[in-house]
Amino acid sequence: MTTAEEEPNAAHPRFAEAVRKMGLDDLLPRIRRFPDATRTAVEAAEAVGCELSEICKSLIFAADGVPVLVLMDGASRVDLELVRQELGVEKVTRARADLVRETTGYAIGGVPPFGHRGKTRVLADRSLLDHDIVWAAAGTPYAVFPMDPKTLIAHAGGTLADVREQFE
Repeated sequence: MTTAEEEPNAAHPRFAEAVRKMGLDDLLPRIRRFPDATRTAVEAAEAVGCELSEICKSLIFAADGVPVLVLMDGASRVDLELVRQELGVEKVTRARADLVRETTGYAIGGVPPFGHRGKTRVLADRSLLDHDIVWAAAGTPYAVFPMDPKTLIAHAGGTLADVREQFE
């Protein structure tokens, strides 16, 4: 494992530049790059050595065709009906890979919670607030960073919502 300081390419260059522009330069040395992929929440949790729910997934959906980012803890699934209700739209579907890349500038498995190509509406599930620190992708499927969830959600421009699947 290396940090961004040891390995300047730990984060995706677009993400590193966005972080600098946001005044978050102190985040760069905390980015961890792994030799094996961290593209799934399970892979990321295993690499970091944290609980699955401490991973922050950045998932793009299409809400009536308009991209929306949902930040969800790694142990949970997004309830599309709850997202639909929260946004007041007719239909919510998982975005295709090309829409994810077009919207964010990153490939699935490496989408960070902020630092995207353009502005996207963001919903953040409240379950993220159950943790002091969460780990999120740093723009590649091999790099993650830690941040307290309130700060992460604020930098993402997220609105807190309850959009996690509930099991009875």
